[in-house]
Amino acid sequence: MFSQQKYTRLVFISIILLLTFFTAACGAADSNSNNTAANAGKNVTETPVAEATESPANSDEVKTITTVNGDIEVPVHPQRIVAEEYLGSLIALNVIPVGAPGLTLENYYFKEALQGVADTGIYGKPSAEQILGLTPDLIITANGDSYAQLSKIAPTIVIPFGDLKNAHEELTYFGELLGKEAEAKAWLEKYDERIAAAKAKVNAVIPADATFSIMENADNKTWVYGDNFGRGGQPVYQALGRTPPAEIKDEIMEKQWAEVSAEVLDKYAGDYIILTSNTLTVDDFKKEPIWSSLPAVKNGHLYVWTEEHSWYYDPIAVLAQTEELAEWLVNQAK
Repeated sequence: MFSQQKYTRLVFISIILLLTFFTAACGAADSNSNNTAANAGKNVTETPVAEATESPANSDEVKTITTVNGDIEVPVHPQRIVAEEYLGSLIALNVIPVGAPGLTLENYYFKEALQGVADTGIYGKPSAEQILGLTPDLIITANGDSYAQLSKIAPTIVIPFGDLKNAHEELTYFGELLGKEAEAKAWLEKYDERIAAAKAKVNAVIPADATFSIMENADNKTWVYGDNFGRGGQPVYQALGRTPPAEIKDEIMEKQWAEVSAEVLDKYAGDYIILTSNTLTVDDFKKEPIWSSLPAVKNGHLYVWTEEHSWYYDPIAVLAQTEELAEWLVNQAK
């Protein structure tokens, strides 16, 4: 099981969700991955963003929505949003919050879109004083622990991470919440077109029965992940429609993550491995006796990227990651 420090770090990034914008999607460890990242970066800059629409500057209109904390009245046209999570979805709809946790403001994928956004404190421990000073009219979070504190400042919506299971659910939810249904629909149409194109390229060169594993290696430990916990699960299993080894499919899709020992690593290793590591490269894994014995590593089907690139699974991140991985897979098949 995870240490408390590791679990907190995992929950932090997984919840941030969020998110790729205007930057290059890079970070693979070998030369093929570097070429892929360069191409993927071009794609990220072209990621569709909803056009801004006029909203009343001082609207007093409210609506009632159902949340995990019961029915809550929220502004129909919120103007000053503090977003502890889900920033990627807001950015996709061209909604920039007035405040967000400090660490998220330096996020690899969307920090350029958040220049000038105020720091609301440590993630998971928001500063009530700093948020109060921003006079928000809506607060969005995934952390129910902070609800009692935040709801005293402004209407607060808690959306537990994992409740919104894919790009369509997430963009549709926030489109309805923020009165941007048309923008969400348009963004998702472009998203679907690009995902379909990436999937077609992969299907043309990778056998349909090839299996894929989503893994992470850190602190001499290895974890394997499902389709809704980042690290590449969303782009590989959801967007590209690939599957893990049949023997462990039900287990990993239900649990979403599991720590695996070296003794059973081969059981969880598919024909292709998408692996997160901050310290080791493809060449390093080729030198490790256990890793080098895996068919995926032997056949050059190992893709290594850092947590900075792989942990996010908001709609913008998934789109960029899907195109990046698709490019790598096509290159590997040549």
